[in-house]
Amino acid sequence: MHVQDSHWSSALANGATMSAPTGGGRPDGARTTPLRVDAQRNLEHVLRAAREVFGELGYGAPMEDVARRARVGVGTVYRRFPSKDVLVRRIAEEETSRLTEQARAALGQEDEPWSALSRFLRTSVASGAGRLLPPQVLRVGVAEEHPRLPQQRTQASGELRLVADDAGASELLSVVGQLVDRARGAGALRADVSVSDVLLVIATPAPSLPDAAQQAAASSRLLDILLEGLRSRPV
Repeated sequence: MHVQDSHWSSALANGATMSAPTGGGRPDGARTTPLRVDAQRNLEHVLRAAREVFGELGYGAPMEDVARRARVGVGTVYRRFPSKDVLVRRIAEEETSRLTEQARAALGQEDEPWSALSRFLRTSVASGAGRLLPPQVLRVGVAEEHPRLPQQRTQASGELRLVADDAGASELLSVVGQLVDRARGAGALRADVSVSDVLLVIATPAPSLPDAAQQAAASSRLLDILLEGLRSRPV
């Protein structure tokens, strides 16, 4: 979505450039040999903290915030992820994969098309994965056709369009597209609702509240309202 896209741009403007991998390893610095127990624990802490921080503040949040949340030094973060761009890509790829599996589960376990779509939306909102969509997936601009998606509604300049420039994002859009296509075909989904609209729903957080129970209730209430907005109505 546009907000995350701006966070991504902010991250790059602040010096988050892609660094080349060293030693023939992965871009995030992962080794082919097992990590020491303490190093593995630090990596898990950093990844968990990054999901939380980026989920709350967007991908524009600084690496220092991630290190603080993980309770490690910022140097520890940079030893594992040589640039912020590498860390952002790691988190975005993992959350894209999680969303894809949630969409597949909804397709496979719900026979009724609307139940499948609403299950996916509820699961993805509850997991928070939607707030960590790759920043490039939803952009503001003129719609572009995607060969693996159901027909999208005509969009004017300034509306959301989908961009799938890697295999993971393309697969996510394809599976969510099946959910949308089924629900629309059953007459349960408004004819003008697109895949980008569905992804926008899961990427829209409720206002941040200090109490966890209140936050969960607010998120559930917001999703109920958004789901009602997606449903078709008899004419």
